[in-house]
Parts: sequence; structure tokens; C-alpha cells
Amino acid sequence: MIDVEIKAKCEDHARIRNILKKKGALFGGEDHQIDVYFKSPTGRLKIRKSTIESVLVYYIRDNIKGIKPSEYYLYKAPEPEKLEELLKIALGVLITVKKKREVYFIDNVKFNIDDVKGLGKFVEIEAITTNPDEIEHMDEIIRSYIKLFDIKEIDIQSHSYSDLLLEKKKGKS
Repeated sequence: MIDVEIKAKCEDHARIRNILKKKGALFGGEDHQIDVYFKSPTGRLKIRKSTIESVLVYYIRDNIKGIKPSEYYLYKAPEPEKLEELLKIALGVLITVKKKREVYFIDNVKFNIDDVKGLGKFVEIEAITTNPDEIEHMDEIIRSYIKLFDIKEIDIQSHSYSDLLLEKKKGKS
């Protein structure tokens, strides 16, 4: 799968929720997620244990500020604890990210309203496709939501939650 996405700091989740409701967004639920990132020689590898579903995720995404494409692969993990233990032994744990997430959908666009332990509040906008030729169009869609949500350039993040937590942890060392 391919998505084009942004992640931005966002202290006013209520405002984002209201905009999404006015646009007729479908509420996908509230999720409590624990993402365990493993030491992967390339890309990012994590197991997501959550109240909705547990999956192993491998993804490749550059750390660039702004809208960025991401290529990812999912494997449903019916026994996430066993898989996590195996990957801990084989690769070692890089970091664990805990968050509360609200999920909304409009067509092929997914909106995540996140409260991340140790980092704060964010909003993610992901336009999802299986067709690489649609990336430019998806980029336009993301830009329209950035404008609609009034997201400031300074709030857009270049790194994943795992990287942000690692940086924060390094700063305390």
C-alpha cells in the first residue's frame, strides 16, 4: 500500500473533530495503541497492539518536513505477544510508543487524532492508494485539508513518533 501523509502538532482536537463532523467524516472508533518498534536494518518495523486490531507493520518513509509518501506492508497478528517476543529476541526493541487515537474517514483519506504519551497532541492526515500514479492527486487532497484545518508550517513534523521520542530521550541523557 502507499499513502501520502502529514503529521502535525495540534492542541485543539475539538476543532478538528468539529470540522470532520461538518464534512460528514465517518468515525472509525477510538483506539488505544502500543507500537513496539524493533531495530530494523532498513525502514521501520513495528508491532501495533491495539483495542481495534493487532498488526505487524513495515514501512519506508523519508524524514522530510511536509507531505511525504510512505510505502507500507501489513500483517495481521492474531497472537501479537508471541510475535513481539520473537522479534525482541531476533532484532531487539528500539522504542515503544503509546497513544490514544481517534480515527475518522472521508473517502480514501484517514484522519488520526492522537494523544501520544510523552509527546502531546497531534493530527495525522493520510490519503491511501494502491496506485502510484495517484500520488500527485493525493498530495493536493492533503494540502486542501492542511488549509481547512489551518495547520501551520511550524507544526508539521518531519519524523515519526518513534523518532521524536528517541530524540526526546537522547536530550534527557
